[in-house]
Amino acid sequence: MLALARSNQQKAGVQNVEFLKGEIEKIPLPDNSVDVTISNCVINLSADKDSVLREAFRVLKPGGRFAVSEVVVRGNVPDALRKHILLWVGCIAGALKDSDYVSKLAKAGFENIDIEPTRIYSIEDARTFLTTEGIDVDAIAPQVEGKFMSAFIRATKPSSAASCCGPSCCS
Repeated sequence: MLALARSNQQKAGVQNVEFLKGEIEKIPLPDNSVDVTISNCVINLSADKDSVLREAFRVLKPGGRFAVSEVVVRGNVPDALRKHILLWVGCIAGALKDSDYVSKLAKAGFENIDIEPTRIYSIEDARTFLTTEGIDVDAIAPQVEGKFMSAFIRATKPSSAASCCGPSCCS
């Protein structure tokens, strides 16, 4: 990915870009150094979402913004059904419930947390896929209809968070 990014940078003639190799659970940047954290359906791939959110908080400057796009679950869905729907939806084996996302962001220290649905998936959206998986779509429809959505998730690091964010205070 780094080679591709650098190749694209060279093709575009962009000079004011730097690429770093790191892990989402341990970002190779100093505390309070980033204006905005963005992600497109990557946090769901981490097994340790609390670490991801703490790291995002740590690297953000006070007043910095968290702005990601993810698949989110609304309400409760039986695990067996959740597995099949999430396979269909895409980038999501680890999709969080909306209330869990809000709770985890707040625990990491964020405020002004908002989840804005951009697409709410209907059972009709998944009918063909689920049928090929051998699932009786009409039987499960009431349990999954409208429970999965793509969403923008936004939050901010408090402006007063300047003294926090070393390894000892944000964990």
